[in-house]
Amino acid sequence: MLKTIACGEIGRDDVGARVTLAGWVHRRRDHGNLIFIDLRDTTGVVQVVFNPEMSLDPHAVAETLRSEWVVLVEGDVVARAPGTENPDLATGEVEVQAARAEVLNPSKTPPFDIASDGEVDELLRMQYRFLDLRTARMHNNIILRHKVVKHIRDFLDARGFIEVETPILIKSTPEGARDYLVPSRVYPGHFYALPQSPQQLKQLLMVAGFERYFQIARCFRDEDPRGDRQPEHTQLDLEMSFVDEEDILGLIEELYISIVENVALGRSLVKPFPRLRYDDVMARYGTDKPDLRFGLELADISDIALKTESHVLNGAVEAGGIVKGLAAPGCAGYSRRQLEELTNFVRSRGAGGLVTIALEGDGPLDRLTMEQVRSVVARFLTLDQVKEMATRVGAVPGDLLLMVAGAERVVNTALSQLRNEMGDQLGLTDPTHLVFAYITDFPLFDWDEEGKRWEPAHHLFTAPQRDQWGLLESDPGRIRARHYDLVCNGSELASGSIRIHVREEQERLMRFLGYTEEEMEDRFGQLLGALEYGAPPHGGIAPGIDRLLTLLSDHADSIRDVIAFPKTQSAADPLFQAPSLVPKSQLDELHIRVVK
Repeated sequence: MLKTIACGEIGRDDVGARVTLAGWVHRRRDHGNLIFIDLRDTTGVVQVVFNPEMSLDPHAVAETLRSEWVVLVEGDVVARAPGTENPDLATGEVEVQAARAEVLNPSKTPPFDIASDGEVDELLRMQYRFLDLRTARMHNNIILRHKVVKHIRDFLDARGFIEVETPILIKSTPEGARDYLVPSRVYPGHFYALPQSPQQLKQLLMVAGFERYFQIARCFRDEDPRGDRQPEHTQLDLEMSFVDEEDILGLIEELYISIVENVALGRSLVKPFPRLRYDDVMARYGTDKPDLRFGLELADISDIALKTESHVLNGAVEAGGIVKGLAAPGCAGYSRRQLEELTNFVRSRGAGGLVTIALEGDGPLDRLTMEQVRSVVARFLTLDQVKEMATRVGAVPGDLLLMVAGAERVVNTALSQLRNEMGDQLGLTDPTHLVFAYITDFPLFDWDEEGKRWEPAHHLFTAPQRDQWGLLESDPGRIRARHYDLVCNGSELASGSIRIHVREEQERLMRFLGYTEEEMEDRFGQLLGALEYGAPPHGGIAPGIDRLLTLLSDHADSIRDVIAFPKTQSAADPLFQAPSLVPKSQLDELHIRVVK
């Protein structure tokens, strides 16, 4: 190699050694005769001193150096003079006195400062992603990703798992999101699809006798742009035979604890992971991915609202909706402007508005008077009703009651996000503290109001609870799935289930969902056929790698910060200018015509 040691590996043990370094100019400081260069490579940064009294030639080279130039430096490692050490650098006790220097490649002035931690427009960062990846923030994120994935592989290998790669080009079998389609040149008019997940493939591997399979899998979904999503993402895909839910949940809990304690240093976590039922978390948090780092639980106050003279409150219940609320501790003094901001927040999440009741003063709740109640609906409430609401949500004088009325789904969505917002505002969301939890007992089906039919709540290979097959035709909304999610700090990290492994049962569920015999054979014939050849009971889970890394990194605002070359939130690639047009000749080869 051109270099004999890496920049970040030089320490006191190397004092007196002659070394050759190569890397990028991170910073340059000219102190008259002395020129200091912070030289950076993938391992870190070391200070290089160019002293004309020791060697003129390298000093002359140093005078020309600028940020991000690639240079080769040969010199002696010396201890820094007492008082000049840099405790912020791993190499801060030493420096290299240059005896020779060579410019390997100059650099144009970068569009942003690589050495700075200052804010840079994300679109500019992605346009110059090869430069953005040089920053300490992004470089460390990618190294963390490598360490986490390696730890996962070693962990599963030690427990008898076999890593198997599955195809990227498969058949289109839409199971939720749209498929990305790939035209076949050899078979005109025919298409491959990119897998949304290896779901059927991993089940086929169970039939094939690989009882413990995993893969760091690439998954593709042609979804409309939304939130913290990417058209392609990476997941740990995992499947096991002859297991039940506890086998899978126990394994994943052990894996995540191991990652946090051995790789993601500086993070704390709660163990063992709590197990929460879907109905309970929806009632208490309004979402199936609650942030459990803080309380602020929701409470249903519909029965109290119905007794009030407030049309906003009782009218919602009479119309078939609900009223729920939460207590924001110590927030009774919020200004009108702050209350308007909270109202606008829930309106942007679909709610019609926000009802607030400030309980001013202090002391016990039983001494509260109506003079301490500040609310636009105060004249429609009695003191007993206010106290009853406060008791229900756990509020005391000094707190602020926040209530939303309307359809259950709208109320839960708005209040769950308002709860998270208040958690942030009140400083209750320490990013270094991780609270994982399993959510279980999900509904097997969701009712599609527009289509007037039942749809799989997850995917159609999920098994119902063992004793609930009899409800399929009589009361499908009551069926609970053998499904489980892993959540942490308000994010869903993993989703999985025990699968249906008997063909007759799988076909029965498909027929209930409206599939014809022809559609079943066309879309899922490969899996249905395999289930007839001794398919073992099996189940699995698919933890998302990108979302986990976002939680484990100190410098990630979104999943885009832990992916080397991501797409924007609108699914575009500013670096490669993709998606892009292709020559007509290429389309002709594929027998494709673009219709504008």
